[in-house]
Amino acid sequence: MSLIVHKYGGTSMGSVERIQNVARRVAKWHKAGHQIVVVPSAMSGETNRLLALAKELHAQPDPRELDMIAATGEQVSVGLLAIALKAIGVDAVSYAGWQVPVRTDRAYTKARISSIDDARVRADLDAGRVVVITGFQGVDDVGNITTLGRGGSDTSAVAVAAALHADECLIYTDVDGVYTTDPRIVPEARRLERVTFEEMLEMASLGSKVLQIRSVEFAGKYKVKTRVLSSLTPPDIALDIEAESGTLITFEEDESMEQAVISGIAFNRDEAKITVANVPDRPGIAFQILGPIAEANIDVDMIIQNQSMNGTTDFSFTVHRNEYQKALEVLNNTVKQHIAAGAVTGDPKICKVSAVGIGMRSHVGIASLMFRTLSEEGINIQMISTSEIKISVVLEDKYMELAVRALHKAFGLDQAPNGAQ
Repeated sequence: MSLIVHKYGGTSMGSVERIQNVARRVAKWHKAGHQIVVVPSAMSGETNRLLALAKELHAQPDPRELDMIAATGEQVSVGLLAIALKAIGVDAVSYAGWQVPVRTDRAYTKARISSIDDARVRADLDAGRVVVITGFQGVDDVGNITTLGRGGSDTSAVAVAAALHADECLIYTDVDGVYTTDPRIVPEARRLERVTFEEMLEMASLGSKVLQIRSVEFAGKYKVKTRVLSSLTPPDIALDIEAESGTLITFEEDESMEQAVISGIAFNRDEAKITVANVPDRPGIAFQILGPIAEANIDVDMIIQNQSMNGTTDFSFTVHRNEYQKALEVLNNTVKQHIAAGAVTGDPKICKVSAVGIGMRSHVGIASLMFRTLSEEGINIQMISTSEIKISVVLEDKYMELAVRALHKAFGLDQAPNGAQ
């Protein structure tokens, strides 16, 4: 008997009929003798609806109250799913995050999990019940409800799996696994049977929407065996087939994975670039620029400082497009008050395209092939960033789809490696 955590997204919970299908799928696993914990998201569109109501009342609602409101979406889902399970003869109990409890810090709207008490859940599992726990939320040290930010239900599921030392965490989504790139852009994209946590972490951080990045970090840190698979298959599909479907996120490389130099092409069109011209080239200047950005709680991605010319340099970095205007305002104030630099300029119409693969560790020429491919397509590279297993470039966003298609083909990702699926 294994302890399995199931996570279902908002699409899977989007209607009474879909909730009943989730219940049938969970019942199948429970009937096979597994202990099951389910972490569902709010019904599709519900969180957006709730937050929109708050913003009709106030342009900038209090974050604590936003969490109080947003948390109700998942609370409805767990109650409905528990009722659906009981309706087909499966003993089930639902819990909100504060009832488990899932403890977090006080960073409202993007809290981080600090601990999970597993005693209550284990008692129910030992009694033969299916336990349904709200995703996306927890409680701080003084009893306030908190939420984990967008995609937080993935993080909740993996964290619960880690706390319970679950045998596997199954992330059910509206896609059937992790692909070499988005099939909507490249129809020839292939589903990967397995991918390493390192590669999945890079893909998630680079714009892949299959898994939320914090959930991948949790899975890697606590060695939670995780599988991404589809909730749109028939709920009564044979258990042995379902258990091997989708994409397995593994801890270690294996011989078959070594055959693929590049595992996927990731992209993110939600990027914006900011440049501070004629910055004095002196120690501490990077901190003077980026310190106020960090204090404004703005995440910085790629950073480039040009070679010094006549004692000055240009300093460029990228931020999320939603934080572009805020970052410009912060920098304009900083430059005027503290730095004798030139103009602060920006470009919100950029994208980031990345090649990801553990094979980079043992193969040369990856960057050369990537840059040559883009050059042949007439695509100019604005910024470059590398790590041990990825190369990222910043481009004009109008070239994004062309770049993804060209790189996917250049690295042979439309072909299964050595006859593998």
